[in-house]
Amino acid sequence: MSESQYKFAEFQLDCASFELRRQGRTQKSERISLERIPMELLILLLERQGNVVTRQEIIDRLWGKDVFVDTEHGINTAIRKVRQALKDDPVHPRFVHTVSGKGYRFVTQLNGSAPPEAPRPVEGRTPRPPLRPEVSGRSLTTTDTTEIKPVPVSSKKFRVAIAIVLCLLAVSALALLFRNRLFPSRAPQIHSIAVIPLYNLSADGTQDYFADGITDELITMLAKNTTLRVVSRTSVMQYKSAQRPVREIARELGVDGILEGSVRQLSGRVHMNVQLIYAPDDRHIWAESYDRDLDQAFLLPTQVSQAIAKEMRVQKTSISAPPRYINPEAHDAYLHGRYFWFSFDTKQTLPYFAKAIELQPDYAAAWSGLADTYTLAGMFDDMPPLEAMPKSEAAARKALELDDSLPEAHNSLAAWYLFYGWDPVKADAECRRAIELNPNYAEGHYVRHYVLLALHRFAEAELEEKKSVELDPFSRSWSLGAFYIDSRQFDRAINELDLQSRARPSDGAIAMYLAEAYWLTGRYEESQEKLEEGLQLQHNPKDAAAAHQAWKRGGEKAVEQWGAVKIKAQAHQHHIPNWSIASTVAYTGDKSETLKYLEAAYREHSPNMVSLQDEPIFDFLHSDPRYHALVKQVGLPPVP
Repeated sequence: MSESQYKFAEFQLDCASFELRRQGRTQKSERISLERIPMELLILLLERQGNVVTRQEIIDRLWGKDVFVDTEHGINTAIRKVRQALKDDPVHPRFVHTVSGKGYRFVTQLNGSAPPEAPRPVEGRTPRPPLRPEVSGRSLTTTDTTEIKPVPVSSKKFRVAIAIVLCLLAVSALALLFRNRLFPSRAPQIHSIAVIPLYNLSADGTQDYFADGITDELITMLAKNTTLRVVSRTSVMQYKSAQRPVREIARELGVDGILEGSVRQLSGRVHMNVQLIYAPDDRHIWAESYDRDLDQAFLLPTQVSQAIAKEMRVQKTSISAPPRYINPEAHDAYLHGRYFWFSFDTKQTLPYFAKAIELQPDYAAAWSGLADTYTLAGMFDDMPPLEAMPKSEAAARKALELDDSLPEAHNSLAAWYLFYGWDPVKADAECRRAIELNPNYAEGHYVRHYVLLALHRFAEAELEEKKSVELDPFSRSWSLGAFYIDSRQFDRAINELDLQSRARPSDGAIAMYLAEAYWLTGRYEESQEKLEEGLQLQHNPKDAAAAHQAWKRGGEKAVEQWGAVKIKAQAHQHHIPNWSIASTVAYTGDKSETLKYLEAAYREHSPNMVSLQDEPIFDFLHSDPRYHALVKQVGLPPVP
């Protein structure tokens, strides 16, 4: 095997073609998708043939010495992707072993030869400590066999010598004491942090909303007021009540700091304990307890974030205005609203935000939450879009009128401009303001990537989507793959979605996007397999079985026809958005029917119409005058 090829276990890597393959049970090799940075890291580990590769060596090789990116997070992410590709368990690794405090080494036999092992002592023997090089001027390694006799020392000289040693030790101790007082040792530098959901110490499980809400506000304050990279709420929520090692959680989230703690609300008082852990060595570096009256609970997230910034000597992004007073009942209703918001339950969310505003009409965050709820209701068919549209706009503008420094309010208005105002230029201005106020705002980056797609600025859209994923890696595991579909990068979409599917095999949305990507590249058999898998994962076994029977009966055409007939029949029983019907009918290739439903979607002001040009499934309509008329009516910029 050539030097540009490596074979280990069931894998084979060709460095020249940048291709990793795995030998299956049927002896048929399977190509494994791996991005450039993780692939180069794997090659580096293989080149070193079992020797330790330090993190600095990885930085120099993969990014260069004068890099200005978060390389620590980049290394963690690359290692994670290498392990995912090799199906390597980080706790019991077959291939990549972490050398604590040093780096990584590849520990599996390569090309028929075992990797070098680290030196270790012979079993049953204790390594002898190194000898001092000289005693009384005579080397202990000399070949002279003359006996070395001790030199007699008088007791008086001995006492003097002891006194001198003790004085020197005392002086050294004093010097160390003064040095520590004048130049105190610094805590480990933390660049990124994840706030593990606060544990609800109340005996009442219905108080979970309060613990989750304080967690969410703490994340927001840390992200807004410091230069730390803060993982967003939806990604950390999967670790709620998880009994897992801190190092493991930090590795999965790509952070070096973990903030954990508990909160209890009882008899009008709130008690909170929090501690900050430096994850690489599991070191507790700061802890604090807080007791507050309930009407001061809204201040806790700000106070904790300021204490952490001071402790870690983290630079603040700006000098924030003093927090405004929030009525405790209004705050409680707001936390309830956000609790249901993250489950996309707009019918439960709406009354809580409305109650918070009724109790405190100048509560800007509650107005922003109300705007987001109306926006979502119109998109999810919980409310007709033409009814949701004015309500969403009014609430978003009220939030900004009350607090122009609130990033969420700018993001609410950006979403309205994009999905209801169909004005991506104004939406972009609001997005940029939201991100300026909070660069760690994952949802702001995610909305802006949609805005830039509508403006056909694909390179910038990709950067925003990747930033959103970096800040919130587990929220939308399919989103980067979906972006690649929208930007017609189908091979990259398949590679990304396949990687995510391996990491999250129970995620039905990933399977459905993979089905679409395969279909768009003409790989109908693979598309059908993923379609059935996705329907099963989304708890729809009847449709999975029906789709399978249609495939057996007439292949891809029969499956698409089955889907179109099914959704039209459902539309006779209850309302289904015309955009959804058009998207399903488009797979049959029927231009007239597809355009009919798209025109109906325009009349009902479907928020999705802003994505008309971004959907590859509609590309077959581009030569039709009715399609161009729709694009013009929506007011979308022409494709360059």
